[in-house]
Order: sequence, then C-alpha cells, then structure tokens
Amino acid sequence: MTMPRGKFVRIAVAALAGALALGACGGKRNDTGTETSDGGGPQASAGGRLTIATGNTTGVYYQLGGGLARLIDQNLDGYKATASETGASVQNIQGVVGGRYDIAFSLADTANDAVEGKGSFNSPQPVEALTRLYPNYTHVLVRSGAGIDSIADMKGKRISTGSPNSGTEVIAQRLLTAAGLDPAKDVKAQRLGLPETQDGMKDGSIDGMFWSGGLPTGGITDLTTSLRDKVKFLDLSKELPGLQEEYGKIYEAGNLPADTYSQAKDIPTIVVPNVLVVKKGFDPDLAGELVKLIFDKRADLEKVNPAAEDISLDTAKQTEPIPLNAGAAKALDTLGAK
Repeated sequence: MTMPRGKFVRIAVAALAGALALGACGGKRNDTGTETSDGGGPQASAGGRLTIATGNTTGVYYQLGGGLARLIDQNLDGYKATASETGASVQNIQGVVGGRYDIAFSLADTANDAVEGKGSFNSPQPVEALTRLYPNYTHVLVRSGAGIDSIADMKGKRISTGSPNSGTEVIAQRLLTAAGLDPAKDVKAQRLGLPETQDGMKDGSIDGMFWSGGLPTGGITDLTTSLRDKVKFLDLSKELPGLQEEYGKIYEAGNLPADTYSQAKDIPTIVVPNVLVVKKGFDPDLAGELVKLIFDKRADLEKVNPAAEDISLDTAKQTEPIPLNAGAAKALDTLGAK
C-alpha cells in the first residue's frame, strides 16, 4: 500500500470539515446521547429515507458520513439521508443487522469478525460491502510526562481505549494483548469516545489514548495543537508482527506522515482499511447508485475531509472476506475497478 502524504494544508481543511458535515447530520437524540434518524430498517428506502451510521463527532467517519448524506440529498431523487453519531464499527454493524441503520462505516477487521462470527460477534452477521474506502491509521498518543514509551509501559496507566463496541476498542485491546498486557486487568481502561478522550488528555485525567481514524482526524489535531510538546505519538512497528501472526495481513505497516499533526517526522504505525457496509439483501440497484455517487463525487468528499483522497477504484473491490453486494460489484465493474 502506498501511504498518502501528510501535508499541513490537510489540517486546515480538516478544521473546517466538521462545520461542513454538520448540515447533513440531523436526526434526534436517543437515551444514549447519540443521534439517530426516524428511518426504519434496512433500506428505509421504502420511505425515501436512508440512515448512515458513522462515529464520534470529531472523527472522520462522522465528517464523511455527513458529506455522503448531503450528496445523497442532492443527487438521488426521492431520497433523504441522515448521518448519525455512533460508537463506530461494532455498534454500526450491529445497528445495520438490527435494522436501525441502512449504511454503515466500519473498519475492515471488525467487519471481518462480523462475517466470520468471532471477536465481538457471537455468530456470523449478514452484512455485505458496498466498497472499500480509505485506510484508518492507528494513533497512540500519550502525555509526555506519563512515563510511557511503548505499549507495554501502559501497565497501570489510565488509558482511553475508545468508545464501547468501536473499532478503536478492538485494535486497542489487540495491541495491548500483543504487548503482553491483559486489557481487562493491566491498564485502567477508560472506554471513552474521542471528544471525552480529548477532555481527559487536556485535564490530565488520562495518561494515553488509542484512536483509529483517517488522516487527519480533527480531534487529534486539536490535541496536538493545544498540548504541543505535552503529548507524543508512540511508534507501533514492534507490535505489527504479532498482530499479523494472530489476525493476518489485514493489518499493514504505515506512517503518520510528518506534518500531519505538525510533528517533525514520520511516525511508524499500523493501518487497516475501512469499508462501507449494508445488510445482506440491500437493494442492488440502490447499492449501485450509491457506489457510482461516491466515485463520481469523490472530489466533494475530499473537501469534507482529505482522507477521501485515498478512496480508490484500485482497491474498491478488495473487501474479502466481506462479500460485495451484487449491485455494488456491478457498478464497480462499470467504473473500471480492478
């Protein structure tokens, strides 16, 4: 995989992205404080309404989900879309299968677990992919004075492992295990979303954090800008072989490129692809229209967050073992996907 360049201009663009995406992130608050729409079941298309499960409000899923919802509103006659704030990957897949959402963003490792019925899923889940998206980058950020220079040093520390049932939590637990730690016993795990994690890092109630997201993630930009040399990224290259041995090549080597977060040099990290998923049996004609919309209007998504630059026809069909929806596969073939 060729990693994208980390350019400072990306940070400036991402700083505006939240405002650009908010207009398409409607819905109502439920008792968990997340946003939901009034759409019902897979393909609320019967009523012309689609719900998109995204992630934390300062993350890339939320921004791009809002951008996709706006594109649907503007380009698919008869449809209205809503992007909903969620805990991300695991919750998103559970919601798609349960009929709460129609479309969901997910990390590929979590989606793999879903179709194979392992990890956070007790049985195989009936989900299909619309397309592979951009890669997520694992961010491990710690307070400089916390005495943490490696994942193993997190023993006994207060660590945010991400929202409950999120892709971040999945990879956080796997990285801790790969470093020889028991996630349930050896760290003081804080299961927090990114906004709450930002607050904890700023007030010193958290020593370190995990985050899996696109580049740049607004919440991470906020922390590195406001805390500067009070925080630092960890090099994850030592943990990669253990992850690959246990879970396969879905985990790949990558870098947080220099200047992505105003840092002076590349930071070795671990990347994993993202996929856009739906429930098995999703209308193939609508799936095809959505896929065409994403690639025809990709430039509009790039304006919402530069992570969309890495959505590519070269990798769009690489979703295995997650099956491609038949309509999505046909559309990708028409578009010239490899």
